[in-house]
Amino acid sequence: MTLEQIITNYGLVGLFLGAGIEGETIVLLGGTMVHQGLMPFWPAAAAAACGSFVADQLFFLLGRRFRDHPRVQRMQQRPAFARALRTFDKHPVAFVFAFRFLYGLRTVSPIAIGTTRLRTRTFLLLNAAAAALWGLLFVALGYWFGQAIEAAFGRIRDTAHLVLPGLAAAAVLGLVFHLVRRRYTR
Repeated sequence: MTLEQIITNYGLVGLFLGAGIEGETIVLLGGTMVHQGLMPFWPAAAAAACGSFVADQLFFLLGRRFRDHPRVQRMQQRPAFARALRTFDKHPVAFVFAFRFLYGLRTVSPIAIGTTRLRTRTFLLLNAAAAALWGLLFVALGYWFGQAIEAAFGRIRDTAHLVLPGLAAAAVLGLVFHLVRRRYTR
């Protein structure tokens, strides 16, 4: 089953699940579907935000519960995990708010944060605010890319063509995140 089929078949539930499992590509695709009038904007942004929130909260709780488990101990030896913890130590609140926007740190960060002494309540509140912003931003970007493609190529009628704006947006965002990451790892 393709990404667009998941959202087409399951609507907002597919967007919720896709936001938590896959992330930006699904949400951008959802934004293009909003542009086409296949789903409403605010419920799509809410579904994306909730999917991201639930997934990151689950990863945080897994990190918290299993911080002494051998698998988590092995994860702590990986460079991305160590980088997440170093960044968290320098700017804990900013990092909790921003990790979902950082390429390569999105999945490992809530687990790493779960191994720290950060209060669960603090993570929950920051995670909720960041997820709301993330869902709104990526649905809006998908909507905007839908507008740009429609302006460039005319009205897109077939949902099979929805992959193009999602891939274009993912490529642009990937390049931006890569450049930012490269700048800070020097």
